Amino acid sequence: MKKYKKLSLGQILLMLILGAVTLTMIIPMLNILARSLSSPEASVNMGGLEILPRDFDLINYRIVFNHPALMSAFWNSIIVTIVGTAINIILTTTAAYVLTRPNLMFKRAIMIFLIFMMLFEPGLVPEYLIVQKLGLMGSKWSVILVTAVNVYYLIIMMRYFEEIPASIFEAATLDGAGHLRMLFSIVFPLSKAGMATITMFYAVLRWNEYFRASIYLIKAKDTLLQVVLRQFVVLGDTASIVGQQNLFNYNDLARIDYTALKGATIIVAIIPVLLLYPIVLKYYAKDVMGGGIKE
Repeated sequence: MKKYKKLSLGQILLMLILGAVTLTMIIPMLNILARSLSSPEASVNMGGLEILPRDFDLINYRIVFNHPALMSAFWNSIIVTIVGTAINIILTTTAAYVLTRPNLMFKRAIMIFLIFMMLFEPGLVPEYLIVQKLGLMGSKWSVILVTAVNVYYLIIMMRYFEEIPASIFEAATLDGAGHLRMLFSIVFPLSKAGMATITMFYAVLRWNEYFRASIYLIKAKDTLLQVVLRQFVVLGDTASIVGQQNLFNYNDLARIDYTALKGATIIVAIIPVLLLYPIVLKYYAKDVMGGGIKE
């Protein structure tokens, strides 16, 4: 029979504490989900600890998914996240590969410059003037290109690449492999955990983009989901969601519980991020040299 390791009193206490902390994060989200799935008449009477819907009703999600401005912002965020993250990963990984090559000229000077720029950012005004001069105002590229590389994530990626033994690169060089071949056939496969982690960081950063979008994306049809979300959830601008009454049944609008509608909007906004985590988590348990040549 399989033997189970006995837990000490300290381990039990630690598990109880971590379980309680986990509940403080899970219960509010389940409560928001339950409210959003309840009928407006029932959701107004729900307590803060209830995690099961009352009188199941999808009215809040019908309003959210049928609102053109909200759905337009949702798809704009999807586009910015996918395109922006792809550019982030391409530039970050290629830059990390170059900066980890032993014979790179001026490597120390480049690293000093990058770290200096990370610690002392030029600020919003020069960035705004550059975006304006390039004619990117009102374009999604204004949000995508200004955050193309994060130096902190670049340094993390460099640490993963440096873990790959030099002997593998030497063997690949003797076999006639060039830099692109080594990058795609050696570095990327042996750095899946790091690339998955950086991808998640960049994707979450892109999805939660608010500040620059509120400045550079002038037209309402080009705005991102987080801007609309803040306008409705934080500022309480209900007109931004239900202002176009001709889009919805008057009886539905009359019985809306705005707290539950906000909850539905929040759930829609966090679903893409929640779907990303399971994809990334499977790489965390894998060693950086899994399947590589051992020295």
